[in-house]
Amino acid sequence: MTRPDLAATPLAQSWCALSLLHSGIETRLEGALHTGHGLSAREYAVLDVLSRQHDGDNGHLQMKQVADAVALSQSATTRLVTRLEDRELLSRYLCPTDRRGIYTNVSEVGLRLLRQARPTYESALREALDLAAKDPRLTTLVAAVASLEASVPETPSPKASLLETPSLETPAPETPSREASALTASG
Repeated sequence: MTRPDLAATPLAQSWCALSLLHSGIETRLEGALHTGHGLSAREYAVLDVLSRQHDGDNGHLQMKQVADAVALSQSATTRLVTRLEDRELLSRYLCPTDRRGIYTNVSEVGLRLLRQARPTYESALREALDLAAKDPRLTTLVAAVASLEASVPETPSPKASLLETPSLETPAPETPSREASALTASG
């Protein structure tokens, strides 16, 4: 009886390499952000995504859009947003044009933390990629990431200046989240 060939196909090997790269990056980000700023990588991602909102057309994200942007389910994203709000890093308020809608904004405290954490995030990401580049199984993927990085133009978000200097913007009117949740649930 001959043994079946258990060697992974090129597709399976590629998937394993991608998983390995992702895991290494996430581990490095988690450690650096938690140690330096008390944030998880997902918390950082939510703060980052929400910090890019603006008051123009389609400027505010629905929770599903936030969930898609950070690769979480809607319910997990809602729980994460609630935890960040409890830490006063986010605030929620009723949409002024549609009382059923609730907007979530990064608070001044959240923007300050994001501004402090961004260099840590960038450094940890760079370190993880530099380390991965030394692994022959990952060199092609690291090169692909570098190619993607080079092809993305740097465009400041509408709130980019908020991340660089203290905000002079008038904060949005705040409605306590429990009240906003009750209003949404009843209507």
